[in-house]
This record gives sequence, C-alpha cells and structure tokens, in this order.
Amino acid sequence: MHTARENDDDAGRRGLAGRLLRGGSEPDPRFTLANERTFLAWIRTSLALMAGGIAVEAFTADIFNPELRTTLAVLLLLLAMIISSVACFRWLNVERAMRHGTPLPLPFLAPLLALGGAAVAAVVVVFVLMRGS
Repeated sequence: MHTARENDDDAGRRGLAGRLLRGGSEPDPRFTLANERTFLAWIRTSLALMAGGIAVEAFTADIFNPELRTTLAVLLLLLAMIISSVACFRWLNVERAMRHGTPLPLPFLAPLLALGGAAVAAVVVVFVLMRGS
C-alpha cells in the first residue's frame, strides 16, 4: 500500500515526465526499454571513444608527433562528447514519437559516428603514408 509521501513522489515524477514527454499515451514497455537499451549503447560507444582519445594522448608519444597526437585525441574526445549529448535528445525524441504515434525521427547519430570515425581514420592514413615516405 502506498503512503501519502510515496504518492507525492510519484506525482512529481509524472509531472516532470509529462513536461518532458509532452503527453501522449504510454507505449508498450518493450518499446520503451528497447529505446533505453539503444540510448545506453550510444553511451557505451561514447565512453569507448573517450577512452580511445585518452589512450591516444597518454600512450602514443613514441608513435605520433605531438600535433598529430593532440589532433587525434581531440577528434575522438569531441566525437564522444557530441554522441553522448545527442544520444539523450535522440532517446527523448523517440520516446515522444512512440507516445504520440508519429514516425520515429531520423537517426542523426549513425551518420555522425560514421563521418567522425572516417575523419579519425583519414588522419591516421595520412600519417601512415607520410611516415612511410
């Protein structure tokens, strides 16, 4: 049985959820949980990129010159920062779309990650080609 305090806490959460999700009807919990798993996958990807950026800066002093090392580290860290930020808004927009029965938003994160990864790879390819010369 719920106490008055628990009911007040529940009402507060509904109020915040109501403001963020802007009404609509409750979707099937499986879809909400799938959306949450996707969000967490983007966060894991962001954490991996962050770890990669830190590793490049910390452990590649004997491989890359300082400018290239800093460029690679910053690219990876910026990509991590952008992906983690956009993942939150993606989760919220998908949740809103499911609640209102509208089409899901286009996935901005996948092309962003692909282009960011391609930029980092291009920097490394140029380095490898120049080092061999």
